[in-house]
Amino acid sequence: MALHSHIERVLWGQDQIARRVAEIASEITADFSAGDSAHLPRPPPVLVGVATGAFLFLADLVRTIDLPISVDFVRAQSYGSGTLSSGAPVLSLDLKVDVKGKHVILVEDIVDTGSTLSCLISHLESKGASSVSVCAFLDKPARRKVHFQLVGEGKFYRGFECPDYFVVGYGMDFAEIYRNLPYIGVLKPEYYE
Repeated sequence: MALHSHIERVLWGQDQIARRVAEIASEITADFSAGDSAHLPRPPPVLVGVATGAFLFLADLVRTIDLPISVDFVRAQSYGSGTLSSGAPVLSLDLKVDVKGKHVILVEDIVDTGSTLSCLISHLESKGASSVSVCAFLDKPARRKVHFQLVGEGKFYRGFECPDYFVVGYGMDFAEIYRNLPYIGVLKPEYYE
């Protein structure tokens, strides 16, 4: 079974992805090197990857950020093995790092309905994070149902705006496969319908 033959078309290739990840990492580095409103250096952020979809993006991102960061993971599931979000995310893996009083950047593969993200932001706020930013590799605003609120001086970092297609690759899956594709591609409907 050749995975590439399951892809209708490639939206973003490896080179485009690498360039955009480097740009986002530079922006995060600059934002946290610049200091806060009192012109004091901001403490480095804790990057929290949303497992499992964001693992490749997170790995590439953290290797390019020039700050002494901490990294952790959470797992929130809202898709199961389907193509539509259930709208009721379940937290199945929590943080090991204490985020109380810290700046947190939640790293997501894709923001779709916004339900999972909203739930995770609330969870991090309840743990005492002083700010929560979101760094989403893909943003699919056409599917948004829940408008999430960032915390404190949180910022929204976005890789690419994604059209309303079912996409896989670069960590994103359908039924736990296709994560290993080195690009973002549109999955042919016959493989998920």
